[in-house]
Parts: sequence; C-alpha cells; structure tokens
Amino acid sequence: MPTKENFIKALQQIREAEKKVGNERKFNQTVDLIINLRDFDIKRTSLNLFVNMPHKIKEKKIAAFLEKKSDFVDTITRAEFDSFKEKTKLKNLVKGYDFFIANAKLMPLVATTFGRVLGPASKMPSPQLGVLMTEDETTIKALKKRIESVIRIKTKEPTVKVAIGKQNDSDEDIAENAVVIFNEVFKNLPKQKENLKNVLIKFTMSKPAKVDL
Repeated sequence: MPTKENFIKALQQIREAEKKVGNERKFNQTVDLIINLRDFDIKRTSLNLFVNMPHKIKEKKIAAFLEKKSDFVDTITRAEFDSFKEKTKLKNLVKGYDFFIANAKLMPLVATTFGRVLGPASKMPSPQLGVLMTEDETTIKALKKRIESVIRIKTKEPTVKVAIGKQNDSDEDIAENAVVIFNEVFKNLPKQKENLKNVLIKFTMSKPAKVDL
C-alpha cells in the first residue's frame, strides 16, 4: 500500500516535470488524488464517506437552512424557501456554496424544495454531517469547524477523484492528506486490494504521476 513517502515521490515527479517544460501557472493549482478501481460494480456497491483530513485545503462556503437567521452562517430561512422555486435560482444557489447544513425539523421541506438540485450535486445536508438538532451558536460553530476539515467521497463511477491540497502546500501536508484518504477508501472497498487498479496524483494542468503501490 502507498506510504507517505510514495506520495511525496510522485509529487516531486510532477514538480520536476512542470519545471522542465517551463509551466509557470498564473494560479495555485489544485492537487488531486485519483484512485482507479477495477472489478467494482458501481450499481451494487458505492462509496459514500466523510473523511477527516489532517490539513485543511480551503475555506468552505457553507449555507444553512434554518428557522431563523444566524450571525455565523449564510442562512436561508423557512420563509424564503418559496423564493427558490425557479430552477435557475436553485442552480445558482448550489454553485455558490460548497456545503449545506439544515435544521432537522426542516429536512423534509428541504428535500422537496431543494433536493432535485442538491441531490445530483451531492450537496444535500447529511445525517452524518450536516443536520442540526438545535440552532444555537455553539452547535452551528462546532459543525462549521468540523466541516472545514472533512471531505466527502461519493462514487458515481469506478474512480475516486478528490482534491487533497494546493500546489503551494508542502509535499508533506499533501501526502499526509493522501494517506488518510487512501486508507479510508481502501478499507471500504469490498475486495480491497483486488479492487485497486492504480493510484495517481496530478495538478490541475499537469500530467498525472503514478504512485507506487
């Protein structure tokens, strides 16, 4: 199984290749971990995981479906739900936020009002991470903090592709994120090693580098 050193080696290969071709990107590229699977029946078996990463990648934009306005998170109150009946407005809402949370009491209405867009985007508030039993300040702040360090992995095809850092992050931090995510995916594969085809690392605009298994 790939170690932190294996991931660092692959990252260094990408950085060297970028230097050789003189690729001076004008933006901070995202680093992706790609786990290609085999003998994995997406219809019978799928992954839906929430993984705590040791190093945060970016600030996540979070919106909340609540009964009253909150000072700590962008809020869509129950009274505002009807204003999102237009599909374009719904789509813009989904594009504008990385994560959605909701008061448990409102979840049935959230599902009927927003589910047709949030569902396909894998952004529906989840019981595992996203549903609040109370709307008090402490609960909202604690959930936001947890969301910042969590990444969701949901398979729609026999490939797991997930952002694990930015180009200007240290190789050490990126590799530590990669190890945690890989291990969590691996232990949830039905056939584990038999399900692994290969593991790759790439920057947004770079060619992928293979990680030794």
